[in-house]
Amino acid sequence: MDKRLLSIGHGYSARAIAARLVPEGWHIVGTTRSADKMREIAATGVEPLLWPGSDLAPLITEFPNILISAAPGPQGDPVLEQLRDVVAEAASAMRWVGYLSTTGVYGDHEGGWVDERTPLSPSTARGKARMEAEAAWQGILGLPLHIFRLAGIYGPGRGPFAKVREGTARRIIKPGQVFSRIHVEDIATALDLSLNAPSAGAIYNMCDDDPAPPEDVIAYAAQLLGVPVPPAVAFEDAEMTPMARSFYAESKRVRNDLIKQQLGWEPRFPDYRRGLSAMLESEG
Repeated sequence: MDKRLLSIGHGYSARAIAARLVPEGWHIVGTTRSADKMREIAATGVEPLLWPGSDLAPLITEFPNILISAAPGPQGDPVLEQLRDVVAEAASAMRWVGYLSTTGVYGDHEGGWVDERTPLSPSTARGKARMEAEAAWQGILGLPLHIFRLAGIYGPGRGPFAKVREGTARRIIKPGQVFSRIHVEDIATALDLSLNAPSAGAIYNMCDDDPAPPEDVIAYAAQLLGVPVPPAVAFEDAEMTPMARSFYAESKRVRNDLIKQQLGWEPRFPDYRRGLSAMLESEG
């Protein structure tokens, strides 16, 4: 297998898969918009590249594996906006292309279950942008595309512990609200499996086995830390940014049966309780 990967938008999830691949001898080029992050990326064994600002065309032509984590902008997917023709010309020579999307493309299902066959009906601007980006990538003939629809991501450095410790966490109560989640290490495992068993055209939901109300997660984090459970605040009374409030516009439970069946994936952290416990243990 050609162990070269171009990681466009080399952020939190991409760094987790890179941490697995670099020790296996992979050559990974990771793009970032921030010059300040170049040294940080290089320290992980990934070759950093500032983009926009550098020419990606040669790498898209040369690298057989591409991971796209970059979020859509006002003009749509940033890669296709600038390099659609290059991607289309190189498509037949590519081995694996992974696109990290979101379960937000399904919209609101009032706590009901969704799977990969559920019609897309996003209700937020972010979800609509991701749906359009998915369609744009799918529109390139011959591209070995794999779409991964991620639930809410958590893991080391990204979770409820900091706010609970600071005393700023709140248990926002909206009856019937439920979210699916995914630990970043389980994302890395799934991407690794897919890289080793490409299936062009595949679409996978990526989430754990236990959708849960957000207030339960905050309460459990407090219990692990041995501090008082944060106060409950009604959703209608909570002071929230428009971004934070938009997450509560959708409630659904996401199924992950397909990725288990096709890739043999099993989450190391099948629920938030095991995920949070492992995070706290790793902190020492």
